[in-house]
Amino acid sequence: MLQKVVFLDRDGVINRDSPDYIKSWEEFEFLPGSLEAMALLTQNGFRIMVITNQSVIGRGMADPETLSRTHRLMSEAVATQGGRIHDIFFCPHSPEDGCSCRKPAPGLILKARDTYDIDLSDAVMVGDSVKDIECARNAGCGRSILVRTGNGLSAIKTLSEKGLLPDYQADDLRDAAHWILRQTRP
Repeated sequence: MLQKVVFLDRDGVINRDSPDYIKSWEEFEFLPGSLEAMALLTQNGFRIMVITNQSVIGRGMADPETLSRTHRLMSEAVATQGGRIHDIFFCPHSPEDGCSCRKPAPGLILKARDTYDIDLSDAVMVGDSVKDIECARNAGCGRSILVRTGNGLSAIKTLSEKGLLPDYQADDLRDAAHWILRQTRP
């Protein structure tokens, strides 16, 4: 059974989000500390799985080949800094499609669980939105972290109202990585 898994949302956690969507590699910009965080997690035995809604496909704003290129170049950049993205699971559908893979539905995490035999009770989900924390809970992840980058600041009020507070609120992915490591040390 694959242990020590961290699920990461992409936009707003790894890279800067945009209200106009990230449609290509040329629009992709790593957030400060995110490369370092992924290297730290990798070097401490964590498998990183990216779990991301990418409705740019369903909305016709980007094609699958462009998204694949963005993910390949993102993974290569992470690797050059000592990290490794083990796999990327994405939902290409628009919100209106009603699929089971679009967060907050747990489909992407459940697919990762089934693909890699992951014990979700030991897994951590890091996201910047209400739907990321809801997805973690819906899938049965052991812990969830809300980062204040991306939509994190606005999400905390809604999460409080819903009684769905994350286990930790981090300044950014680097802060989240340090918290994860503190929780797993003997």
